[in-house]
Amino acid sequence: MKFSEIWLRSWVDTKLSSHELAHALTMAGLEVETLESVAPPFSDVVVAEVLEVTRHPNADRLNLCQVNVGDGMPLSIVCGAPNVAVGIKVPCARIGAILPDGLVIKRAKVRGVDSFGMLCSGTELGLAGENQGLWLLPDDSPVGMKLRDYMELDDTLFTLKLTPNRSDCLSIAGVAREVAAITGGTLNTIQAHHVHPTLTEVMAIQVSASEVCPLYCGRVIRDINAMAVTPLWMNHRLERGGVRSVNAVVDIANYVMLELGQPIHAFDRDKIIGEVVVRYARVGEELTLLNGQNVIPQNDMVVTSDDVKLLALAGIMGGAESGVGDATHNVFLESAFFAPDAIIGKARKLNIATDSSYRFERGVDFCATGTALERATQLLLEICGGQAGPISEVRKNLPARDPITLRLERVNRVLGTRLDSIEVVAILRRLQLKAERQNDNLLVTPPSYRFDLLLEVDLIEEIARVIGYDNIPAQPLRTAVRMVSHTEVRRPVSRLRNAMVVRDYQETISYAFVDAETELNLCANTTPVTLKNPLSNHLAVMRSSLLGGLVGALRVNLVRKQSRVRLFEVGACFFGGNYAQREQFAGLCCGTQLSEQWGEVSRNVDFYDVKADVEALFPSTALLSFVASPHPASHPGRSAQVWAHGRAVGWIGELHPKWLQQYDISQAVVWFEVEMDALVSVDLPCANEIYKSLPVRRDLAVIVDEDTTAQSLLDAMRDSDAPHVTELALFDLYRGKGVENGKKSLAFRVLLQDTEKTLIDSEIELSIAHLTAVLQKHGAQLRI
Repeated sequence: MKFSEIWLRSWVDTKLSSHELAHALTMAGLEVETLESVAPPFSDVVVAEVLEVTRHPNADRLNLCQVNVGDGMPLSIVCGAPNVAVGIKVPCARIGAILPDGLVIKRAKVRGVDSFGMLCSGTELGLAGENQGLWLLPDDSPVGMKLRDYMELDDTLFTLKLTPNRSDCLSIAGVAREVAAITGGTLNTIQAHHVHPTLTEVMAIQVSASEVCPLYCGRVIRDINAMAVTPLWMNHRLERGGVRSVNAVVDIANYVMLELGQPIHAFDRDKIIGEVVVRYARVGEELTLLNGQNVIPQNDMVVTSDDVKLLALAGIMGGAESGVGDATHNVFLESAFFAPDAIIGKARKLNIATDSSYRFERGVDFCATGTALERATQLLLEICGGQAGPISEVRKNLPARDPITLRLERVNRVLGTRLDSIEVVAILRRLQLKAERQNDNLLVTPPSYRFDLLLEVDLIEEIARVIGYDNIPAQPLRTAVRMVSHTEVRRPVSRLRNAMVVRDYQETISYAFVDAETELNLCANTTPVTLKNPLSNHLAVMRSSLLGGLVGALRVNLVRKQSRVRLFEVGACFFGGNYAQREQFAGLCCGTQLSEQWGEVSRNVDFYDVKADVEALFPSTALLSFVASPHPASHPGRSAQVWAHGRAVGWIGELHPKWLQQYDISQAVVWFEVEMDALVSVDLPCANEIYKSLPVRRDLAVIVDEDTTAQSLLDAMRDSDAPHVTELALFDLYRGKGVENGKKSLAFRVLLQDTEKTLIDSEIELSIAHLTAVLQKHGAQLRI
């Protein structure tokens, strides 16, 4: 929302300076994004009239002009502009004037002729003006008046960055209400006078989509002059509000929209056949809009039509065929209320953005619909002349403004204040909210323009805004302090984060929304949880894995020339069907294993480096295993499923080459993802008796088939419960001389120990024989 400060101050009296006013609005929730001066600084430039133009005696391209600047005696000024002519009114910088570029105007001789000033172009004054020649001012410009005063150039443009819920501030009237409430200034509401009809003509109106358009007002005005000149003051306000001038009729409609927030549309009355109908679009209908775009409205879009053709996309844009032009003599003015739900998203579907749809999507004051029509009629008759007929109105069920119960005790508890009912009522009245006492509470009815006031907390926020957040006293926090219970069977997530940081990882946080293509590529998820109203097309589904976000973060780092990237993320993942949600812990490595140094030979990170990191996350590796298994994101043969406590809890692997190519990654990437519950769950500690004797070590070397995994043999030996065995581990893998092709040698370390005594050879041999039998049962042969 952009507007002129001078226009705003004509609505509300406040002694605040421009910057103080901007700060007050921002602190009240209406963020002032920018403050801009309308014109750069310059001085002593006045409106002047050219009385006489003669050829310069010593130059073919210069003219000697006699100029009236309001001082009685004309000034002689040399001018080289091609558009200088007798009778025009232009800016004149008198002797002593200072222009925006710092140039000081002095008496000068130009080719031997004295010049007592300078006739200016818009460019020379730092303003938009004629590119070729002087800035031509309106014919009725007052000679001798300072240009800054006449053109209101000592003005400031405010640009508000409004949140979608504050549609009431999409007008000067709305912003003025806010300023009056915040500063306590007097609101000078401009009254729209009732226009007494001088015609009896009434336009027949039919509203078949009453749930979408519960209020429609219209009026016929005849014998207007569509070629009338838009007043300078109105042009200034439109231009500074970001709206270009079209013609007087359209300018008046736009002016009322900026002033009151109610979009107004003008139809050429002579181009309307029969009655005006507000209805849903029908299949096959087409409409050429005012911007020249041809559209085919969908059947959920509301249109305005007559008996033959479409006239407008309701609440969005009018049609070119029924638009107002220079030849228009009779108009039909439309002022209506369209329900936000019926307009929202429709303009975007047709790739259109209009001021009208922007306001209707957020909510327009339905109590100002008739007032805005009266205001537009008043201005139209003043500027374009004509005769107005009576207002035609179709009114159905307008939105209800249900009263909200406001508890004084709740206000003070939330804000930390000690306001009494008199103070609260006074604040609500400043906001033009009706408040009635109901026992110890207040019954507050929101006005028709405040669609954002629905709950008690909304009213409490309004009170805080008016008081000023800086003026709410800071109260010491009073709360009961108690120790947080801690269970031994779960570890805090912070411990996992610290473990990753110690291992040189950095945490990243990414959106839970991802691209559907990424979800399909990396997770083979064909049925993701889809968002009904996504932020953008590439954030349309909920993630079922953290891998997509990590890959995105990796690409950002690689583009910024990071040669070594180690990232991890903790977050929720979402799964279709019953919309399950699960916390996951994931990590990713790319580049060298260690930072560049002299103590180690540089090498790239590999699968087993990351496997060691994963093992470090688990509280115990006793029941942890990695089973080779394919994953859609991983390289064939370099992918494994992580198992813990007898169930699959995650994945680890090297990113597939085709995804490396697709995501423009030139190095190998190793990733992992594990369920959070498997990492934080810990077995309750159990004390064992301390061994009094030294352990005994025996090594078992066996020959097995190439496809036999060491993990399967370890699991089998552990499940056999061999007596006195305290530890089993693989310590050697051999292929080569002495081992047949298709075979491999595995060597296991076996530690045996007893809590009461030193083991004797017969006990040791019995345990080893037990393990040997288990190995042989699984196809292993002792290596001799």
